[in-house]
Amino acid sequence: MLNLMSRLKKSLQKTQSSLTQRMSHIVLKNTIDEDEIEELEEILITADMGVPITMELIDSVRAKVKASKDMTDDIYGFLRESLRTYLPDEWKETNKVKVLLVFGVNGSGKTTTIAKLAKKYKDEGRKVLLAAADTFRAAAVEQLRVWSKRLEIPMIEKADGADPSSVIYEALEGMKARGCDLLIIDTAGRLHTNKNLMDEMSKMKRTIAQHVSSSELRTQMILDATTGNNGLMQARQFDKTIGIDELILAKFDSSAKGGFIFSIARELKLPVKYLGIGEGVDDLLPFSRDDFIEALFER
Repeated sequence: MLNLMSRLKKSLQKTQSSLTQRMSHIVLKNTIDEDEIEELEEILITADMGVPITMELIDSVRAKVKASKDMTDDIYGFLRESLRTYLPDEWKETNKVKVLLVFGVNGSGKTTTIAKLAKKYKDEGRKVLLAAADTFRAAAVEQLRVWSKRLEIPMIEKADGADPSSVIYEALEGMKARGCDLLIIDTAGRLHTNKNLMDEMSKMKRTIAQHVSSSELRTQMILDATTGNNGLMQARQFDKTIGIDELILAKFDSSAKGGFIFSIARELKLPVKYLGIGEGVDDLLPFSRDDFIEALFER
C-alpha cells in the first residue's frame, strides 16, 4: 500500500493539473504583467477556489508585483503560504466521542464513507455500532447491512418508514448492552433546501442530546468533492440548521475542483477531517493541512 503522502499526491493529481500545473509557466518567470495576473485569476476560479479567495489572492499578487518589479521573490511560494493560512488548525482525535451523526445530500458517498469510518475505528480498537436511520430507502438500509456483515460490526435497524429518531433512540439505549463505545448513524440523504428533512435532522440531534453530552457527539457532513463550490452552499445551510463539527470530502480522487476546500475553510471555519480517495474500505485519508499544501504545490 502506498504511504499516506504518496496516496495524497495521487488523489490530488486532477486538482493539481487544473491549478498548480497550469500556473507553473506564470510563476516561474522573472516578471509578471497584468495579462498574466488575469490568467492566474482565471486558473484560480477554474480550480473552484471561489471568487472571494481568488480576489484576495490576486490583489495580494498585484501588490507584490508592484513592490518587487524584478520578481526575485518566489510567487509560487507566496501563493502556497497564502493558501495555507485559509485552512484551520489540525483536528485532534479523541476517544471521548461516543456518537457520530453523519449526513449529506443524496449521492455524496455517505454510506460508503460510514463503512470506511467504521472499519477505521474498529481497527483502532473501538467497539462500533451502526444505526440505519435512513428509513425511507430500503436500498440504503440494505447497503449498510452489507457493510455491517462484511466488517462484522453490529447494526440497529427498523422497518421501512420508521421514525429515524426511534432508530437512534434504540441504538443509544442498546450501546451499553452490546458493549459498544462508538455509535455511527447513517441518515437519509437530503437536499439542504428541504425544510422538513432538515427539521427532522434537528429532531435526531435532540434525541442524541438526551443520552450524551455535547462533547461526546460529532456531527459530520459528507461532501462530494466533485461538486466543487456547490458544496459550500450545501454546507452553509446544514451548518446553519444543524451545526457541523467536521467535514469529510468524498470522491476527492475524482475531483479537479479541490480548491473549494479553501472556500469552505475561509467562510465556515470548519475542519476537514478526512479525504475519501477511492472505493476501497481503507481509502480514507486523515487530512493534514501541511501535507495537503505540500502535495498540491509539489513541483
